[in-house]
Amino acid sequence: MTTPSPPPLSLTERRKLATQLEIARAAAELFTAHGTDGTTAEAIAGRAGVALRTFYRYFRTKQDAVGPLLAVGGDRWRALLAAAGPGAPLPDALQSAIAAALAVPDEAAADGLRQVRGLLRAAAGDPALRAVWYRVNQESEDKLRPVVAELLGAGARPLDVRLAAAAATDAIRLALETWAETDADVTGPDSPAELAARCLRGLMGGTD
Repeated sequence: MTTPSPPPLSLTERRKLATQLEIARAAAELFTAHGTDGTTAEAIAGRAGVALRTFYRYFRTKQDAVGPLLAVGGDRWRALLAAAGPGAPLPDALQSAIAAALAVPDEAAADGLRQVRGLLRAAAGDPALRAVWYRVNQESEDKLRPVVAELLGAGARPLDVRLAAAAATDAIRLALETWAETDADVTGPDSPAELAARCLRGLMGGTD
């Protein structure tokens, strides 16, 4: 059975999400430039062009503010995976979706990856920011399970679904964390896409 599509968002909901993402981008820029210790919620609100009370309407802490930005990539790659359709070989579908999600077709995509690198470097010294990163990954894994189940078909065992979702999520997480610790480019050897492909093969039992 095909997983039903969620209902379309209302105008109010779309505006709310747009505001949250604008705040998240502002937080990411400031964290990358100044670190979390050198950034205040007031500074983030000012950069995003919103009142401080608006900031706290959506986020409890300054670290929480980057959550929507980190979640965007997961939303995109789940959509790419879902487009493979039932019956597609799962390892191939996962590999193709991850490659497409981490591809760098333009400078905007390159800047997005570099922003993630800056956030992960900032998170190395900030447990609260690391917690946001791990939470976003766990939420992404949870959302991935029904997509994987759809690809595997009606007879899929729950454990197999969970293992595949965990492997795919961890492949991207490990790739981005490893890449963030280096000065490798956004494309080519040791890029996020190349590292994620290697991680996925290893986690799913393949070999380099």
